[in-house]
Amino acid sequence: MTPVKPSEKEEEYFARQMFETKQKVEQEKQQKLAEAERQKAKELHHMKCPKCGMNLVEIDYKSIKVDRCSACEGVWLDSGELAQIIKLEKGALDKLFSVFSK
Repeated sequence: MTPVKPSEKEEEYFARQMFETKQKVEQEKQQKLAEAERQKAKELHHMKCPKCGMNLVEIDYKSIKVDRCSACEGVWLDSGELAQIIKLEKGALDKLFSVFSK
C-alpha cells in the first residue's frame, strides 16, 4: 500500500490553521506586553506633575482630592473633580483657591 498524500486543499487548510494559531498567540503576547508597558509607565508617572515631573502632593479639601505640584505649584484635578468644584458655593470656591495662593 502506498501512503496517501494530502491534497493541496488539505495542506492549505492546515497551513492556514497553523498560521491563525500562531497569529493568535502573537497577538496575545503583544497585548500582554502592551499592558505591561502601560503599567510600567503608570508606575513611573503616578503622582508626578505633568508639567515639570516633580512629585504631586494630594490635598483633601471638602472631600475633593486636589493634587498640587511640590515644585511649580501647578494644580491638577482628576476626572470628575472639576464638576465637584463647580458645585461648591462661591464662598467655598474662594476658600479653595486661597489655599493655593501665596
